[in-house]
Amino acid sequence: MKVTIKDSQILKTVNPDVLQAHLQATGWHETGRIYNDAGAIWRLQKDAAPEYEILLPLQHNLGDYAERISDILKTLEIVENRSQVDILSEFITNYPNFTVQGVVRQISTPSIDKLSGEITLLCAIFQKLQEIKTELADHDYILAIKAYQERLPIHCTGDLVKEDSHFILKNLQKFQIDKS
Repeated sequence: MKVTIKDSQILKTVNPDVLQAHLQATGWHETGRIYNDAGAIWRLQKDAAPEYEILLPLQHNLGDYAERISDILKTLEIVENRSQVDILSEFITNYPNFTVQGVVRQISTPSIDKLSGEITLLCAIFQKLQEIKTELADHDYILAIKAYQERLPIHCTGDLVKEDSHFILKNLQKFQIDKS
């Protein structure tokens, strides 16, 4: 089953620099710029197949930014023979107000001076199980310990950031044990 990503909020989080690095690493070549550097044309010649072309928007404020990213995902899905969801999960570097549902996988030793520490959550991010690290304090840290000990699902909201190949949840809000 092919899934087409159409959520403009998700598509707008893709940074053109991340896409550009991916294209370079996978054999694509930039062949030109358009509209005063608003976009870059990238091409790939693969074996005897026809040449592929991507128009990479270089400015987030373009009105059709999300649509261009969607077009890129469609092309990469064909070229790389991978799902759009799999490809997109590599491109997300910052997703504000991301709602997380999962389980507490690990709790680090709390800080000496106050009740706080790093926890690791196991959650589905774009249909793929991923570990997310976050810092909790006080009541939220106690809830995380309870969820960990009793294997209870949790949910919370925060800004999902990808640093290197690791996900971090910053500005965490509403950390709760899921009662459903």
